[in-house]
Amino acid sequence: MRAQEPRARERNQENSERGAARGQMAAKRKRGALAAGKAKRARSTSSAGEAVPEERSVPPQEYSIPPPVSQGKWKNKERVLIFSSRGINFRTRHLMQDLRTLMPHSKADTKMDRKDQLFVINEVCEMKNCNKCIFFEAKKKQDLYMWLSNTPQGPSAKFLVQNVHTLAELKMTGNCLRGSRPLLSFDPIFDQEPHYTLLKELFIQIFSTPQYHPKSQPFVDHVFTFSITDERIWFRNYQIIEEDASLVEIGPRFVLNLIKIFQGSFGGPTLYENPHYQSPNMHRRLIRLSVAAKFREKQQVKEVQKIKKKGTKVLVEEDPTEVVFETPAEEKPVEIQLVKPESKPIVKDKKKLRKIQRKKQKKLFRTEGSA
Repeated sequence: MRAQEPRARERNQENSERGAARGQMAAKRKRGALAAGKAKRARSTSSAGEAVPEERSVPPQEYSIPPPVSQGKWKNKERVLIFSSRGINFRTRHLMQDLRTLMPHSKADTKMDRKDQLFVINEVCEMKNCNKCIFFEAKKKQDLYMWLSNTPQGPSAKFLVQNVHTLAELKMTGNCLRGSRPLLSFDPIFDQEPHYTLLKELFIQIFSTPQYHPKSQPFVDHVFTFSITDERIWFRNYQIIEEDASLVEIGPRFVLNLIKIFQGSFGGPTLYENPHYQSPNMHRRLIRLSVAAKFREKQQVKEVQKIKKKGTKVLVEEDPTEVVFETPAEEKPVEIQLVKPESKPIVKDKKKLRKIQRKKQKKLFRTEGSA
């Protein structure tokens, strides 16, 4: 053990000497690198000093970055809640999604149960921090109603939605930037009648994207048109083509049939009721009645034809002038025969009698010859 201790000490000393030598070599390398870096910097400064007067002589090209288009503050803080009740079909769901994509200031929410009352929507809008609402109400899984409301004060309007065509269904050639602001185009009739002016203001506040909205794009490249035909409001979406100042339809498209306008939000006193409105149930009932009337007419025609076939033929009266040119026949006296008439003799054919006589003669000749 004592002999091994000096060997271990010698090894430790050798390792320490090697480590010190390595440290000195690394320090020398660092000093050389620093010196080389200083020399390079000096060369670069000297070359730059020579080129400075040349750079000063040529002014540098300045590229100014244009300021952003939307230099303003978002003041009109309109938020629209778009959702529906349970029981809607796929086309209504796609229409609702299309409106959300076209309106960057909109918000979504889960479907509302059928048992809930409509005034609950005011509380939902308050929780979502929304002051406008588009609510799709489905009934009988075939009728679709749209509520447009200014929550919570009102007014609100109820429409029957007809002829729905979504973006994916139409496949139009038009296209627009996602989140861009639209222009709103209204029919001149909106300024002529009071209930249409109220709806116009409601459409402007709901469908127009607020200026400087964070999610909107500062461009105007499409138009929302609201036209009135056949006592209905027709909604269309068109792209603006700047090259030739034309419009190309994008979609979606639907027709709104006004039912009532209420003073409050989703209820309250009725401000206007459409006299031309016909409920879907009544419309379907009239269709069934018309089909039943046609069927009854066919049955009546068949019964009349059967009666005609079974009935006696009507005798046409004889024309008295037809007998003018006919000569009457002589009248014969009626004779009553009391005695039985005599039987007439049967007259045989003469040719047959001759044949019989010839046969008899031949038989006689044969008998005589044999005798």
